[in-house]
Amino acid sequence: MWRKSAKAPSRAPSQAPRIRSLRRSLLLGILLPVVVFIIYNTSSLYRQSLQAVNTAYDRSLLASAKVIGEQLTVSGYDELAIVDSAVPYSALEAFEADNQSRLFYRVSNMSGELIGGFAELPIWRGRIAQQPPYAALVDFYNAEFRGMPVRMAALLQPVASATGRGMALIQVAETLEIRESLARDVLWGTLVQQALLFCCIALVVVVVVRRATLPILQLSEQLNARSDHALEPLKTPLDTPSEMLPLVDATNRVMARLAHLVQHQKRFVRDASHQLRTPLAVLKVQVQSAQRGDVEPEQALSEIAATVNRATLLANQMLSLAKVEQLHQSEHIQTVSLTAIVRDMVIELSPLLADKNLQFELQSEEVLLPSHPWMLRELVRNLLHNAIQHSPPNAPLLLQLAQQGPSATLRISDWGPGVSAEMQARLTEPFVSGNLRDGSGLGLAICHSIVTALGAQLSLHNRLHHGLVQGFDAVVEFKPNALPLAEDAPH
Repeated sequence: MWRKSAKAPSRAPSQAPRIRSLRRSLLLGILLPVVVFIIYNTSSLYRQSLQAVNTAYDRSLLASAKVIGEQLTVSGYDELAIVDSAVPYSALEAFEADNQSRLFYRVSNMSGELIGGFAELPIWRGRIAQQPPYAALVDFYNAEFRGMPVRMAALLQPVASATGRGMALIQVAETLEIRESLARDVLWGTLVQQALLFCCIALVVVVVVRRATLPILQLSEQLNARSDHALEPLKTPLDTPSEMLPLVDATNRVMARLAHLVQHQKRFVRDASHQLRTPLAVLKVQVQSAQRGDVEPEQALSEIAATVNRATLLANQMLSLAKVEQLHQSEHIQTVSLTAIVRDMVIELSPLLADKNLQFELQSEEVLLPSHPWMLRELVRNLLHNAIQHSPPNAPLLLQLAQQGPSATLRISDWGPGVSAEMQARLTEPFVSGNLRDGSGLGLAICHSIVTALGAQLSLHNRLHHGLVQGFDAVVEFKPNALPLAEDAPH
């Protein structure tokens, strides 16, 4: 019921509010992660494809190196071995793919001395991995030859014959034209596939988002099509998404509050025009009678003053009734000491207590409530004024304010004649008064509106003793949810 609202930061007049599109947010929120995933997936697929191409062509490069190794001869053993190479270049033409790439080779002994091939081919300075990719002592690496990037394979090839045994280093280099061409083909093929995939996903997302946000547009059209005075609840079709139901329910609650405010405004205008018409008509007749000299001037002024006082009181009470509804819609709540308000109202109405010589008694405890101070003052003033007005002279009048656990109770007891059962049921209706309790025309209606706004309960009943009416009690019970927490109370 009660909640404290923080003051919203003020916005500079020149700072225009930023309009945010729900559809754009959904599209960006879905498509951006898809784009990031597709870019990552494209890069990953390209690297895997390029690795597969390199693996296939490295195998061919190793095969060409083994062909060269099979053409080697040796004489002598180990350190004294002399390896001889008589490999024609035509032996490597079979490994040149579609004439797009060229092969170069170099054969040398373990000391790096050239045995055959291209002398300018850089000598291998690497090392064989502990677990080579193939069943051979081979190392694959990238290098540069004659200003061209090449892929090279360095094979340590044992050479044996009937006349000797030794070890040779065979290096085969391949230009990268075929590899780069295949890599471009793989890249473009992957990009085309991923682009088609993205287009399909984007199309599906756009269609789904449009269909998902269509109920919002329909709701907007339904609201725009309404007249200015249509405040009935919105209709929810059977196919309304469940996510839209809280918005529709909140809109209907706003509609209900607006309908209540409009109804209250209409009722106030109707009551004001009806109730103020009578005293103004009486005042007009009294003025005309005084002008004609039908009554004495002093009597005419006295009657006019009484009529003006009644009209003023009626206007003030009607304005108070309207103000209760205004404050009820406000969220500005503060913790108020009801005890201090009760004491102030007792002091304010003390002249009325003295006029009737009432035996007034105040029994109060410290009670703190989250409320509007004006509401509590108006509640205590009306209830106490009503009790004073209908108390016999020299009679007791008791006001009790007590804290009972989480609840609080305000009780005003007079020793008046009470009210009839029929009138008791209508005491809180506006402009209703009886012969015995004629002061309840608007005062108790204001009190009823205040306790309703505060989430409290107002009880008006006769006090009986042995079946006889002893007086009249007005009791206000403040509910536990209307009381502040202990740590929220001021010190």
